[in-house]
Amino acid sequence: MQLIAHQSIDSVLYSDWSHHQGSHTPFTRYEFHQCLEHSGCVGGDTGWQPLHLELVDLGKPVALIPGYLKTHSWGEYVFDFAWAEAHERYQRPYYPKLIAAVPFTPCAGPRLLLAPDVELAKVTQELAVQLPFIAREYGFHSWHWLFAQQQDWPAATKTPWHQRLGCQYHWYNQGYSDFSDFLGQLASRKRKNLRKERAQIADQGIQFNWIEGQDISNQQLQEFFACYANTYHVRGRRPYLNLEFFQLLQQKMPQQIVLMQAQQSDNNLAYAWYFKDKNTLYGRYWGSMENIALLHFETCYYQGIDYCIANQLQHFDAGAQGEHKLARGFIPQATHSYHWLQEAGFDQAIDQFCQEEAAHINKYMQWADTKTPYRDDL
Repeated sequence: MQLIAHQSIDSVLYSDWSHHQGSHTPFTRYEFHQCLEHSGCVGGDTGWQPLHLELVDLGKPVALIPGYLKTHSWGEYVFDFAWAEAHERYQRPYYPKLIAAVPFTPCAGPRLLLAPDVELAKVTQELAVQLPFIAREYGFHSWHWLFAQQQDWPAATKTPWHQRLGCQYHWYNQGYSDFSDFLGQLASRKRKNLRKERAQIADQGIQFNWIEGQDISNQQLQEFFACYANTYHVRGRRPYLNLEFFQLLQQKMPQQIVLMQAQQSDNNLAYAWYFKDKNTLYGRYWGSMENIALLHFETCYYQGIDYCIANQLQHFDAGAQGEHKLARGFIPQATHSYHWLQEAGFDQAIDQFCQEEAAHINKYMQWADTKTPYRDDL
């Protein structure tokens, strides 16, 4: 088998990428990575250099790993700054590193895309053999598979990988007919709290509009971006993504985009940008020009739940972190990342770190399970 490293999305054939299983979720689609690169959000001097690995057997693509060569650790949401500092302290290189991940997107999904009828074991065996040669050729010192599915390669190979556990909060549709039906599954006090929060927004005359991707106007796109950028500017930071990225997304994958608009009279207060596939709604980017209590919860959580129920979507991934989601019907869900380091001298310390971190997160998730708002008699 031959391993080909593509340093631009444009050198990968669309038909080859899209032929692989797992390539049709919003964040593994060819178009999503193309929009990132063509808008300049990755590549150039961003510290995100595309390096998509393609495994070819007798001229036929059998596997693809979307990836990026990194010179920093920002925008990943699996934090390894302490590892980099340890390497620096002992004068050992940590960067560049290779990540199998979706830039700026803490959503779990496939990181190894397989062609139909290709055996995973055959591919993982070949990748394990080639790993040291890949690292030497492209000069990376570690490889990180972030928010990976457990059936992805590192979980299935004997090559020494460190597994890190994380925790997010997701909502699941139990066949609810409407939001009131969902509320009926909650304990009385929690149910009242959610109704009260929604009423506080409704009493201010704030209305909400869902705009499907193909119907988003240029003005709405501009207003959304101003709100999104404002969430960074108020903290003295620059947004990871630019307006061109969102414009390209709307052109190339409108069927998987939906925009939520919060409106008071003729004033558009806030926006939230969602992705969707046949089963899941993904809450990704939000912003507001005004600081209104509970507006974020309504725009990014309750409206999303409404949309899932109305459109019979089974799963709502509202983004990373946020223990406050527990009280609003989201439940803890484990995430998995896998890490290989070239410097074997750090393996023992990092393995101990990962084990201690996993024990803490498992204990936390057990506690979090007791704090969900659902009735005990269900």
